[in-house]
This record gives sequence, C-alpha cells and structure tokens, in this order.
Amino acid sequence: MRRWDCDERTAYPYLKWAGGKAQLLEEFTRRFPPGISDGSITHYVEPFVGGGAVFFHITQKEGLAASLICDINPDLCLSYEVIKDDPEDLIACLQGLSDSFRTAGESGQKEMYLNVRDEFNTRAGVDSRSLSRDERVFRVGQIIFLNRTCFNGLYRVNSKGGFNVPFGKYRNPKILDANNIRNASRALLSTTVRCGDFSVCGDVAGAGTFVYLDPPYRPLNQTAFFTSYARDRFFDEDQVRLAAFLRELDRRGAKVMLSNSDPRNENPDDDFFDRLYKGYTIHRVPAKRYINSDGKGRGEIMELIVMNYEPQDVGGRKKVGLAKWELGD
Repeated sequence: MRRWDCDERTAYPYLKWAGGKAQLLEEFTRRFPPGISDGSITHYVEPFVGGGAVFFHITQKEGLAASLICDINPDLCLSYEVIKDDPEDLIACLQGLSDSFRTAGESGQKEMYLNVRDEFNTRAGVDSRSLSRDERVFRVGQIIFLNRTCFNGLYRVNSKGGFNVPFGKYRNPKILDANNIRNASRALLSTTVRCGDFSVCGDVAGAGTFVYLDPPYRPLNQTAFFTSYARDRFFDEDQVRLAAFLRELDRRGAKVMLSNSDPRNENPDDDFFDRLYKGYTIHRVPAKRYINSDGKGRGEIMELIVMNYEPQDVGGRKKVGLAKWELGD
C-alpha cells in the first residue's frame, strides 16, 4: 500500500471519495489567498467536504483558528462527528470488523461484506440523531469497512439511499488505521460539522474567512454522471445557484475558491463556467480522471479553479506533503 508522504501525526482522508482532491493539493496551495500566509484569514469553510483532502491539509498546515465543514450526505457527516467525538470506540469497532474479515477466509469475506452491506442499508435514510451513541459508532464502522472492501473504494447509493457497490476482492485491505483516526480526531477538534445543502454555510462566511467550494462536477458528457454520492444530483440550475452563492460570499468579504470540471474537455465551444463566473479569476489545470469503469476513460483532463482574488504566486511548485490514498493489495 502506498503511504501518504507525511509524518505520523498528520491526518489524511479516512475514506476514498470519488472526486477527492488529493492530486490537486499542489495546485490549490499555490493559489490559496494571501490572507492565509499573513494571518488575516483565520477561519475556513468547506460546504462540500467529501473525503476532506483539502480540509485536512489546510487545517493542519496553515494554523487556522476554526473551521466549518458541511456535506449533503448524512452518513458522511456522521462519520466526521464520530471521529471527532468517539475515536477510540470507533477504533475498537473497526478492530472487531477487521479481525472478523481476516478470519473469514477468502470464501467467507464476500459473504461478510454482503451481510454488513445489507445491515447498513436497513438504516438508509434514518436520522442519525435518533441513533444511540453505540449505534452511531457502529454505523460509521460499517461505512469505513464497506469503503475499504468494496469495488474500487467507491461510495455510491441508489435512489432509495441504499449502498449498492459490489465486493472488491482485495487481498489485504486496510480496514483499520488507528493512527489516522486519532490524528483526524485531533484535526477536527476546532471544527463544526453541519449536514445539508451548501447554503447552510452562508451565515458564517465573511471577512477573515476562506471558503473552498467543491460541488459535484458538471458531467463532461451526457453519460458521465457518477451515480451517486447522495440521492440528489447536481444539475446546471444548481451550478447557477452556487454561482449566486459565491457572489454573495464575495460581497460579504470572504475569499472564495471553487473547482469544477472544464466542459471544454469535450466541447471546445462550451463556455458555461466562463460565462457563469465572468469577472472572476479562472485557471485551468491538468488532473487525472480516476472514476471510470473503462480504464481507457481514465486519463488527463483539465479542471477549473475559480477565485474571487488574484493568487500571489502560481509560478513555483510547492510540496504539500500528501500523496494519493490507495486501498491496499
């Protein structure tokens, strides 16, 4: 398994999440607003936190006072809450799941996976606030177990909210990383977690705040929708609504960065985002596309970085100390 290139006290994403931004951290870091380095920015907000690569990086490397993270996926939000509040109980839960998986043997591992998936899905759509503390911990243990043992480390649900990814057949998946869970818990201590649409974060963003927006990407073509991190898709009208949200944050004095797919990858004449964010700084950067069932569809594409400020220096390469998360053998 490839390790993150970081010291043993550094937290990194504990879930593999489609659209994760670990590969773009260098590009983002070079474009962070000047206020981060001079101390005038003290708070960080991320309304589409996903796997949290940018969150873990910026909160640990830049010394900000407090953060707010949000996502529309309730199970994902629950996982951040449990890791923040109950890391040792979660470690014990994952240790049990890991031990059972190891002793099940090759023939029994798939059966265990399917049993955990079925049990997990019996609570699909249940409000986590109605769960006991032990039930919350166990559900997050199931999330991490499924993420580490399912096909390609995907998180995907159907229209009813049921997890539907098949078994992954990894020889030696790392179900428990106790050190990282403890590190992630420390990184979350000064962080508030909210669950909901991006708009629930608007009340805290103003001067002295850096907001990073990483919405579900606009599909590169009509068949490119990845279904789905949550039951609700993100359509062009949602992209328009998000652009209005960014402009409101701008009026409030927040520094904002947004990333998205570049529609010109498929159609050189598609200027949807250029028109949507006219007047702002737009950079195009290369990235790898990993989420594709056909290996031929995984290649380098261009992605957009939109900013309501001019970055100080994008000429040099800044080593950020993180690498791509991988599943194991």
